[in-house]
Amino acid sequence: MKNPFSLRRRANLARPWRWLVPLLLVLLFLAVLFWLPWQARQMETTERQEQLIADTLWVEQTLRFELTRSEEALATLGTDLVRKPPPPAVLQARMAQMFKNGPELRRVLWLSPDGEVLARHGSDLPQDTPAPSLTDTQEMARLTRAGRYTEPYGAGAHSPALLDYYLPLYRGGAYAGSLVATYSLKVLLDETVPWWFAQDNALSLLDRNDAPVAARADGGPGRGVYTHRRALDLPGASIVLATDSVKNAPRLLPNLLVGSVIVLALGLLMSLMTLWRHISRTLAAEAALRQQMAFRTAMENSLMTGLRARDLEGRVTYVNKAFCEIVGLPPEELVGRKPPMPYWAPEVRGDYEQRFAGVLAGTVTPQFETVFQRSDGVRVPVLVFEAPLVDSRGKQTGWMSSILDITDRKKAEELNRQQQEKLETSARLATMGEISSMLAHELNQPLAAISSYTAGALNVLERADKGVPIEPTLLRRALEQARQQAQRAGQIIKSVHEFVKKSEPQRETVDIHSVVDGVRALIELQTRQSYVALQINLPAQLPPVLADRVMLEQVLLNLTRNGIEAMAGVAPERRILQITAAADAAQVSVSVIDHGHGIAPDVAERLFSPFFSTKAEGMGMGLSICRTAIEFHGGTLNHAPNPDGGTVFTFSLPRSTAAGAVELQ
Repeated sequence: MKNPFSLRRRANLARPWRWLVPLLLVLLFLAVLFWLPWQARQMETTERQEQLIADTLWVEQTLRFELTRSEEALATLGTDLVRKPPPPAVLQARMAQMFKNGPELRRVLWLSPDGEVLARHGSDLPQDTPAPSLTDTQEMARLTRAGRYTEPYGAGAHSPALLDYYLPLYRGGAYAGSLVATYSLKVLLDETVPWWFAQDNALSLLDRNDAPVAARADGGPGRGVYTHRRALDLPGASIVLATDSVKNAPRLLPNLLVGSVIVLALGLLMSLMTLWRHISRTLAAEAALRQQMAFRTAMENSLMTGLRARDLEGRVTYVNKAFCEIVGLPPEELVGRKPPMPYWAPEVRGDYEQRFAGVLAGTVTPQFETVFQRSDGVRVPVLVFEAPLVDSRGKQTGWMSSILDITDRKKAEELNRQQQEKLETSARLATMGEISSMLAHELNQPLAAISSYTAGALNVLERADKGVPIEPTLLRRALEQARQQAQRAGQIIKSVHEFVKKSEPQRETVDIHSVVDGVRALIELQTRQSYVALQINLPAQLPPVLADRVMLEQVLLNLTRNGIEAMAGVAPERRILQITAAADAAQVSVSVIDHGHGIAPDVAERLFSPFFSTKAEGMGMGLSICRTAIEFHGGTLNHAPNPDGGTVFTFSLPRSTAAGAVELQ
């Protein structure tokens, strides 16, 4: 049996600990009550300082962006001035637009290599002389061949500080002058800094000696509590953006203890209520989420479009049923796997690796066509759409892809291409059917001439049999004329054969002169038959185009035939068919100009529609095929009224890239 005295002693010894624990809790509670406001004050101070730093950085970037935008505008203007100076009125208009886009601009000068002012825009300034450091800036800019700023200058009691930007110009590596832009730092602050920031902060721009050259303080002077300095990254200039907040340091809450107890009590009650509501909403959200997940799974399994999700490292995180059917692999072999993927086709593996490098770099091609290889080796053409995958906080976590199986579409496109080729061949045969009578008439002339010359040669030989001496010169001239006429007939037949024969479209570097020469004989057949004068005016140096020669010849022959037929009812002296060409930096244009009856507005609306024709015997496919052929080469076919009467048909084709490369060398 235990001693009662020892039990009582043990209880007395444990009693202080029973009081000590609540006391420690109370002290801890009081410490927390005093520490939390102080910590909140410190956090608020830190937050205000960090917000000021972030806002100052944003303002600095805004100022730099405004100056960069002006630098780019000056660079564009300088490039045009070096390449081909515009007229003075156009130059002044462009400078005026720069002033409209940048209110901080005060003056723009165009200087010659000798420093002579070639053009200027802007109001005269009190400091209408270059900055003191402009000479050094000019020399440094010429050496580096890049624009540089001067140090701020001209700051005074009644005059704003100015900043000059010097941009050297070069033509073929030689110094060709310069552009000098003058900015008002005060206007730059007033126009660029938002009003809400100027209300809460006093801003100033400081030079290298920390002297203010421009300031703005809409909300009054700063208190010196929250300050930050940020240097503007301007080549050649040392300018610092200084911000000073007008806010004071935060204060501690009054009636700290009473307020804390009340707030804690109310907070406890609200926490309990919030916890109960949160639990109820969580249960309801979980039930809704399960329902939504079941609905989404059923919807995705019913889609014909394949879905694939990847993280920022290219690892597959999700695939749906349709995607698995396209590639012929189960989800277990795809989810969690990084490239190379098993459905990559060997022949396009390089494209896959290039696109995967883009995924790792954070950029993807939004839409592209490629080929997947199923597990059984069958190639599947697909159309892929890529979009960023963003979480609830707006942070990108990967990429989402939609994959369409376009096998049926590719088959339809191939069938359409074959039908188009058949239609073009039929059109060429129809064209030759229309000119067959003219061809027979044209061939009769050289054949008759050959018969006459050979008959003359036989007569010479017969007289030689009777003892008359042979004249070699006369016999040679007759045979030579017969040979020339035979070559002419052969050339006509060869042109017709090359035009009519069926061949696959083959793009090659084609000279417009050779295209015109290829069908010139056929065009002349039609013009002589209709008593039309043919005028061909092609520049000697026309850049080549990448096209199918036969298709271009068909287009040209159809357009010239239409022009000849359009002039059937006009006076003979007006029957002039012109073929002209021109080229610019991007394309080559060929025009067929007639002086016929023109095209009515209601006819012009349906002129290129298939099976529409103004001829009683026409099929209505000529111009439609012409436009299709030109658009196949990435060009355009248009028509316009001829100011002298008639119509101008013009087709334009992109210049050959190979030719462009040669011209740049």
